[in-house]
Formats: sequence, structure tokens, C-alpha cells
Amino acid sequence: MAEHILKCLKWHRSRFTVGCFPPLFVGVQGPQGCGKTFLTSRLREQLAASPQRLAVAVLSIDDLYLTHDGLVTLAQAYPRNRLLQGRGQPGTHDIELGSNLLTRIGTINDPSDDAVEVELPVFDKSLFGGKGDRLPCGKIIRPTVDVFILEGWCVGFYPKHPSIIETRWNEPVRGLEDCFDMKSFVSMEDVLTINERLRAYVAWWNMLDAFIQIKGPSSSPYKIIYKWRLQQEQYMKASNGGRGMTDQQVKTFVDRYIPGYVFFEDGVTNGSIGKGEGEVPKWSGHGLVITIGPERELIETSEF
Repeated sequence: MAEHILKCLKWHRSRFTVGCFPPLFVGVQGPQGCGKTFLTSRLREQLAASPQRLAVAVLSIDDLYLTHDGLVTLAQAYPRNRLLQGRGQPGTHDIELGSNLLTRIGTINDPSDDAVEVELPVFDKSLFGGKGDRLPCGKIIRPTVDVFILEGWCVGFYPKHPSIIETRWNEPVRGLEDCFDMKSFVSMEDVLTINERLRAYVAWWNMLDAFIQIKGPSSSPYKIIYKWRLQQEQYMKASNGGRGMTDQQVKTFVDRYIPGYVFFEDGVTNGSIGKGEGEVPKWSGHGLVITIGPERELIETSEF
């Protein structure tokens, strides 16, 4: 991962003639429980160490969620769409906040910019009985920022033409035929609502210069997510005296995210597809896919 970032950083800086370079924007996407946050933290440490000594700022897309009141209002506006009954899905983030924030970070190294610092929001998931809320104060970053990482489970997901949604709707979910029934869980209208909401996120994705995607094995791309997320919860409960979700609650939690992976995850490598709406991701040619096995062991890497 560090090697990929360094290669992309060299390319990024070669596009500018001035000595004050804007940050390299990197998207990192991976499913719940895959070790995404851990790997991002290790990546930050590696890049900050000698001989690179790069300044790296990291923001989780989770910290861009709507406030608690905003999430409640959204849920009330779509009472029958279980995908919007709580945080998580595209549509539950504050688009205006994210757009303004990413724009400011993009110019943070510009000496002519009046902004000498940028405040990254923090969303505390423990508030309101686990429903969460944005904290009044965030984390401050200051210039110089060499690399900025935006990480999250749906970073890089692209909307699709409705015909693509319909085709996938009528297909079984690979590897989950015995434990997840898409049509009894959500309606196609629910998915199309998320698809429409995703359009606003493309402006964020267009700010990303490079990308790293972490995936499970192709033989079980979705089923493995349940295992990883359950392991994550069990590890947490072992260290905090048993507080957390039951195994069934973990399954129910992951169920809400499966439609996102099925319909939109391939946007990371393919962008939007279908009937005249094709859009290639900006990071195409500067992307890295890391495929890991059931125990999170490295299987292979590839570039796109």
C-alpha cells in the first residue's frame, strides 16, 4: 500500500510546476471487518516514518454522517425504506459538509489561502443509544498535508442506470442464496432511492487522485463479510466485558449493507455503467486492489 501511494504521489507532484503541492487525495474502500481502519493506520505510520516523513491526514466517511437530528428527519421522510433507518447507506451523509471540507483540504498547502487549519468532524457512534451524533468539536489539521486519505465501506461507489439495478435485482446474491433474500429484505424502489442519492457523492469521488480497494475472495465476496464483522464484534466484547451485539444482531447489521455491495461496489473499478451514463473514475490508472482471504491473509494484488 505504501509503495502504491509513493508511486502515485510522485505522479501527482509531477503535474505541478510550483514547489507547494496540493495533497494527494486517496480513497480507501473495503467491507466491514476486513481490517480497513487498521491497514489505513499502519499505512499512515509507514508514510510518516523515515525516510519519507510525509504528513498524512485520514478521514473516515463515517465522520461525515448527518447529525442525529438529520438522520431522524431522513428516516421519517422514508419510513418504509429500511436502508435509511439509521446511519450507514449513501444518503445518510452530509454532502454539503463533505464538499466544503474536501475543497478546503485541497487548498490547505496554498500559502495564499487564508485558512491556516481545517477542522475534521468526528461522529460519535455511542451517542443516543448507539444511533450516534456529530461531536461539537472535531480534529484540527494544519499544513503541510502531503497525503489525505478518505476511507469507508462505500467510498468510490457509483450510481448505476436503473436497467442495471433491475438486472441485478432479478439475480440471486452470489454465495448468500441460503441466508439472504434481497427481495424480502428491501424493495427495488428502496435500492433506486439509494442509487439516486449516490449521484451527489460523485463530486466527492472526483476529488480523489488514487485508490486502494480491499476485497474478499471472489468465491465468497459477501458471505465473508458476516464472518469478519462477527469476529470484530467478538473481539471487542472480549475486551470490554461483553458489551456489544449478539451474533444475530451482527447478521442483521450486515444485512443492511449487502444491497450496497451488490449494486454499487464495482463502481470503484468501473465507475457508472449503463445506457449512455458511463463515467470512468478519476483514479483509473492509479488504483490498487488488495484481495485477502478468510483469515485476512494476502491472496493477490492488482492495479486498475
